[in-house]
Amino acid sequence: MAAKDTVLIISNSRDLHADLMAPLLAARGVRSFRIDLDTFPRDYRLSQRFLHGSLQAQLQHLPSGARVDLSQVGAVWNRKPGEFAFASDDLAPQEKAYAQQESEQALFGLLYTIDCFWMSHPTALRGACWKGEQLQRALCHGFRVPASIVTNDPQEARDFLAALPGDGIFKSLSSPTLAADKVTDEECIASGLATTLVTPEMRACLDAVSELACHFQEYIPKQYELRVTVIGERVFAARIDSQDDERTMVDCRDMSADVGYSAAELPPDVARRCRDFVRSYGLSFGALDLIVTPEGDYVFLENNPCGQFLFVEQLVPALRLFDAVADLLSKECLCRNP
Repeated sequence: MAAKDTVLIISNSRDLHADLMAPLLAARGVRSFRIDLDTFPRDYRLSQRFLHGSLQAQLQHLPSGARVDLSQVGAVWNRKPGEFAFASDDLAPQEKAYAQQESEQALFGLLYTIDCFWMSHPTALRGACWKGEQLQRALCHGFRVPASIVTNDPQEARDFLAALPGDGIFKSLSSPTLAADKVTDEECIASGLATTLVTPEMRACLDAVSELACHFQEYIPKQYELRVTVIGERVFAARIDSQDDERTMVDCRDMSADVGYSAAELPPDVARRCRDFVRSYGLSFGALDLIVTPEGDYVFLENNPCGQFLFVEQLVPALRLFDAVADLLSKECLCRNP
């Protein structure tokens, strides 16, 4: 029986997280094989054979010559998606659509056969990505969540905002980039929209809600914010002093603002809720965004099941997130050896 000594990394060629992980795994006695989806299948060769009652499956990276037999894979780090690339760059629209469908079937029909530890499995990730469901699940785990509405009824939106004791906010359900990353530069009409306070001008335009279901919430006053990263059983919390700069008071993701980041200690019950919330999806990783109110309440905003964490470790070096991921992947990989 082949030794399970390989971590398979699924990402794209722009993912710095994957670049930094390979040497950490090597230092722990584990090799890695990386699939960059934005160069697949152009730069890879795969083979999946069912013969004599058994499965044989291999992958090869053509530019480097690196190979892996999938029986050697003990863990998969499912990091980031990417759009497939093909050897021919002049495929007709139907040809390209068919090639994408067939490539997805070939690749994931191969990968789903691997009996190993996943961080995290695509089916679990898919179930964890729905923001409305996250709010319901957070309530079930004892979190406070903001009053929220998702609707394409303009009057429902007006009534909800009018009933709030304070300000309301608009935030995207899918991505703050407004799908700018899905179109060419020439096709792009807006680069993104941060979480935004609903102004009188916006209220006057609420008839536009009938075009597309929109997500509105009450604005929660903040003492500070938390980025909580769950890695296996470990919980790491970074405090973000977002109220120290007006650019980050509503949305802390403006990295041009010079606000403080520091390690934080969560109350045991809050740490348990975060860990149990992530585990309830069958995930081994999650990046949760929380608010701490001036009164000390912990308010759930959302979970990012494949969230970024390099920026957290860069800003708070005491939080050794890369080591924690490498420890978990290598441990789970090696423990599957007979």
